Amino acid sequence: MGIMPFLRESEVLSSERILHDIVEISQFHRIQGSKELVEAVRYIEEELSAWGVSSRLIREKYDGESWYLTLRSPIAWDLVGAEIEFDGHRLNSSRTPLVAMAHSPPGEGEGEVLPIIREEDWERAEGKVVLVGENWRKAYRRANESGAAAFLAYRRGTGSAVPYIGLFLSKDDLKWARIPALAVPETWAEEAIRKHLSGKSPKVKFRVEVEVRERETLPILYAEIGEPPYILFTAHICHPRPGANDNASGSAMLMELARVLSRVWNGSFRFGFAFLWIPEYYGTQAFVKEHARMEDYYAVINLDMVGGSVDRSGSTVMVVRTPLSNFSVLSGIIEASLSLANMRGGKSFSGSPMPLLPVKAYPYEMGSDHDVFNFFGVPAVMPITWPDRFYHSSEDSPEKVSRATLDVIGRGVLSAVLFLARGEKNDLQRVSRGYAMKYLGELAMETETEVAERLVMNGLARDSRFLGIDLGHSFEEKPWLKWSARGRISVEFIRGRNTSLAEEFEKLTEDRRVITHLHELVMLGEKLPEEKAYKALREEYSDINEEKLERLERLVGILLETGIVEGT
Repeated sequence: MGIMPFLRESEVLSSERILHDIVEISQFHRIQGSKELVEAVRYIEEELSAWGVSSRLIREKYDGESWYLTLRSPIAWDLVGAEIEFDGHRLNSSRTPLVAMAHSPPGEGEGEVLPIIREEDWERAEGKVVLVGENWRKAYRRANESGAAAFLAYRRGTGSAVPYIGLFLSKDDLKWARIPALAVPETWAEEAIRKHLSGKSPKVKFRVEVEVRERETLPILYAEIGEPPYILFTAHICHPRPGANDNASGSAMLMELARVLSRVWNGSFRFGFAFLWIPEYYGTQAFVKEHARMEDYYAVINLDMVGGSVDRSGSTVMVVRTPLSNFSVLSGIIEASLSLANMRGGKSFSGSPMPLLPVKAYPYEMGSDHDVFNFFGVPAVMPITWPDRFYHSSEDSPEKVSRATLDVIGRGVLSAVLFLARGEKNDLQRVSRGYAMKYLGELAMETETEVAERLVMNGLARDSRFLGIDLGHSFEEKPWLKWSARGRISVEFIRGRNTSLAEEFEKLTEDRRVITHLHELVMLGEKLPEEKAYKALREEYSDINEEKLERLERLVGILLETGIVEGT
């Protein structure tokens, strides 16, 4: 039988309903720490209730000081209004709330725009409105320290759209964060820079009115269907208005999956299903810290940006696999199901079905809530559409979401979990064995697979315990590391332990892939001796050269010095 019968069953999923909920969710300005984030979650809760799906609203808090594992809560913050006038241009929050950077302090005034082009430009920042195009949070602090009147941010590649840029300020940050922070289109920034270089720096008027409170609810919505062990679906509900693809799309798809699975589940399923809507990272780490029973979960599917369009957004459907340290056949079954769901792009010259969308599987990458579950040993995958030219901008609106993409990803995910929950053991064993061979074969095209083969066997043994099949074998070796402060490792968390090491960490991780490699190295180090952990990492990521290895060795040293990890 295989996956195909379950793909036919997945036709009950409605991309029309998903689009409807994307439109509804996109009306809320869902900034972390805001009232509208809570209202968006209540909308989902009410819809689930109307469909007969029972859910539980967990209320943690945004107060600017509570810690959720390695992340400190941002402040409770709401935008009242904001506007900016610049050389004949005018932008206000009624057009887009993104004009005010998330968590900006209030303030109003007028000043000359000073683009920060060279390091020495900071010496003239006092009383000016500084304009910065990268490293915004670090530059924002420096603008405060330099006596700037206000801070303007833009992001390259966004054109006339207003970028979404958040400060994620804590209560301690409010001791130094005093000036208003606004975001402007790249086209405005380019014009300001041209005029500045010609000696005619423009002036700008600005106003930011906000409400900063002692606390706001950090909403976590959780639902279960059936009994454990569960396949858990997650989606982050936060982000600004409209935030349609990122991530009203994943949140809405999660709603549709809950509706469908609540109707088809019965006691013969080998898995129940659980659903989690969270603020990105903060909510996930709060849930894992205080509310999750990790042993209840077989695996996690994280839905983030699942509606990108090939023609409008330039997107590819990426399947981000579980890390090698956490190998699972879940990755392969998702890949196979998406491939089958995608075969609707016409016929080849000899009549073979052709794909509708570009789909490709990738080694583990960080960047969303699947990370946290992998850190805690639960295999987690993520289908995502990337790139998206409207990402984190005012142009990420519902009309740019692709119904075809929603249908491919939604049906692919639904058929995959139905196969896992109801598939015949012989079929599951055959597909699992085939994927393990495919995965190792792909690695072997680039490098050796000596350690990878053992980790794949270990992952297959775990899968077998849940699926009732007989593959793989477990092993135990003396681990190199113990992850003491488990969670997303960040500059901010390290800074709380050692300021100078935080600066070094920041420089060493300017390449974002290094962050992924570091976290995976720590996960490997919890299962393997040091030499084998590094070897496994090189087998998983064939592009790790000697320079990257030296950088990773120093980063592990920083984690050891700060007590984030310990040697065993």
